Amino acid sequence: MYSAPSVYYVYIMTNRSKTLYTGVTGNLEKRVLEHKQGIKGEFAARYKIDRLVYFERFGDIHAAIAREKQIKGLLRAKKIAVIVSMNPEWKDLSEAWFVRHQYEPESA
Repeated sequence: MYSAPSVYYVYIMTNRSKTLYTGVTGNLEKRVLEHKQGIKGEFAARYKIDRLVYFERFGDIHAAIAREKQIKGLLRAKKIAVIVSMNPEWKDLSEAWFVRHQYEPESA
């Protein structure tokens, strides 16, 4: 039986050119990896959206979707202000998530 995630994330990703992509997901790590690999999503693949620069956690999918819509409705300058409030240097917040140690086996 399928059980819905208990945590949801609204996230903003970008690329080298600072193109912004806002989304919502129940599995942030999996979704970010999909963006980095250029799968699942035409826009993200076309623009090489590969850096997680902002995210928020929610316990309720409806609240997460409402926040995603709110962010998507903001002017670009306000979206940038949202990102800078949490991540002033625009670091890839997922940078270390997918790094495999050199001595770690390929599959666990």
